Amino acid sequence: MKTTTPIDLRHTALVLIDLQKGIVNRPLAPHAGPSVVAHAVRLAKRFRAAQAPVVLVNVNFSADGGDALRPEVDQPTSLKDLPPDWMDLVPELDVQPGDFQVTKRQWGAFYGTELDLQLRRRGIRKIVLAGIATNIGVESTARNAHELGYSLVLAEDAMTSRSAEMHAFAIGQIFPAIGIVRSTDEILAACVDAAS
Repeated sequence: MKTTTPIDLRHTALVLIDLQKGIVNRPLAPHAGPSVVAHAVRLAKRFRAAQAPVVLVNVNFSADGGDALRPEVDQPTSLKDLPPDWMDLVPELDVQPGDFQVTKRQWGAFYGTELDLQLRRRGIRKIVLAGIATNIGVESTARNAHELGYSLVLAEDAMTSRSAEMHAFAIGQIFPAIGIVRSTDEILAACVDAAS
């Protein structure tokens, strides 16, 4: 187990990316969607118990898709044939009245949302980050958070991707340069709050 400086929950938020019905049940690696959700739920319970912010992020678009990005790319994303509830958060997250929900219209959770404002006004300086996909929504949000000056703790077993290789590259090459990478158990062991 890696040592981790204490995570002061008075100034830390948990941000969970795209744990929604249309994403969690896709083929994922190296961790299956239900395993990622189970770890995220453990983190959320600890943060809620300390009355620390839990931010639940999903991706969604307007009915006409007019707010979706449409740049020229080699691999365009299709919004066709999505089930009507694809954007709904998975029920295991047990959304609570105190949770802060963010809907994004692109990979990262900061651009075009109130996330930075809501965190700063709550005195948040550190983010524990998890979700799907490691190298897409999580990495985009992590890069933005780093550029905005937040400290980052990245929950390796509470995130996953479309392939083990994509996950491993972000975990091994990108995340150590912008934060610290720990397991859910290591993060929970490092959490402290006024009641601790």
